[in-house]
Amino acid sequence: MSPRQKILIVDDEPDIRELLEITLGRMKLDTRSARNVKEARDWLQREPFDLCLTDMRLPDGNGLDLVQHIQQRHPQVPVAMITAYGSLDTAINALKAGAFDFLTKPVDLTRLRELVASALRMHSASTADGTFDSRLLGDSPPMRALRKQVSKLARSQAPIYISGESGSGKELVARLIHEQGPRIEHPFVPVNCGAIPSELMESEFFGHRKGSFTGATEDKPGLFQAANGGTLFLDEVADLPLAMQVKLLRAIQEKAVRSIGGQQELTVDVRVLCATHKDLNAEVAAGRFRQDLYYRLNVIELRVPSLRERREDIVQLADSVLRRLADGSGQPPAKLNAQALETLKGYRFPGNVRELENMLERAYTLCENDQIEASDLRLVDSPSASSNPGEHNLADIDNLEDYLESIERKLILQALEETRWNRTAAAQRLNLTFRSLRYRLKKLGLED
Repeated sequence: MSPRQKILIVDDEPDIRELLEITLGRMKLDTRSARNVKEARDWLQREPFDLCLTDMRLPDGNGLDLVQHIQQRHPQVPVAMITAYGSLDTAINALKAGAFDFLTKPVDLTRLRELVASALRMHSASTADGTFDSRLLGDSPPMRALRKQVSKLARSQAPIYISGESGSGKELVARLIHEQGPRIEHPFVPVNCGAIPSELMESEFFGHRKGSFTGATEDKPGLFQAANGGTLFLDEVADLPLAMQVKLLRAIQEKAVRSIGGQQELTVDVRVLCATHKDLNAEVAAGRFRQDLYYRLNVIELRVPSLRERREDIVQLADSVLRRLADGSGQPPAKLNAQALETLKGYRFPGNVRELENMLERAYTLCENDQIEASDLRLVDSPSASSNPGEHNLADIDNLEDYLESIERKLILQALEETRWNRTAAAQRLNLTFRSLRYRLKKLGLED
């Protein structure tokens, strides 16, 4: 028989300690209790634990001191903070310090059991460190640091704001945080906020009941319900209209949603991760993004580096993409010749890894004899393109109209790819009217 998992309870109130001991005992868990920080440290020194539950206010310090101590001395032990009701700032500080999650007093026993079960499902740090390197490629210092951060943040339930340029891999990072954490057995639900028409947003996020509006022919669960127990990834969250931001904030704070036409709220347990290529601070300053929602989503910021910041990874990434293309087609893998490699290394990659993948897929199709030459890459920028996208050598431009058309085509395709070919959202991204975008698509031969 395997040994029972062990929980350390730290609280100076005897009634709270007894309540937690009884509840955890009924979950077939062993417990040890401490009245202050010193006793907690003594227990941690003597015995291994699978979880620590600590009150914020303690006679000889506070819970944050204990969180930091455990992070430094016993990083494999998740810590959950117990805070006074309404102390959201305290809870957020605990999450930033490295706490796994938090509970508020009076303790809701159902929530307590869910939190404990979730914490005990966590993978060990050694498991998390070795399972996703094949997808988050790169040996550059920025990528090594990113992998380390992903591994650490996967062990928390804190909301995370993933920042970075379009195409840099923000959704992949979000997916890996989910897969390395305790919610891996539950859904990971990604949603592109810029691709949902504003009139459908409430229905998409919270669901609707049959007959609640014209066209609602059956009950439909929303994205929060679909992600229950798992992770909801809000990509391009800055594109949410202000009215929807208010409803999203309430759903996150209350951990409950009400579908359109529904009479009762449904409790949901969802970890929210979000991302955008925009500067959220600037969006808040401009009044386009609510400050209270920003603080709720941006408990911890995780920045994904652009491909320009890790050029030494380009060769490894290119080899991986070409192997995958070969496996998918059943054909021999293609190789980049020396000139093609130099061209890639000198290119700016405004579309980052996504642009590299698209470029190589096109080149793989066009190349002959399994050799990709520089001409197969069909880059707009010259190999020696500067960091300023507006700087080009006039000698490299044979025809101004063709050159401008190639740039227009590239930007429109990038906007369409980023919005999963939602033309309304792509038009908004490009600051064009829908009619203007349709005209340009037809002119460029991109209309279906």
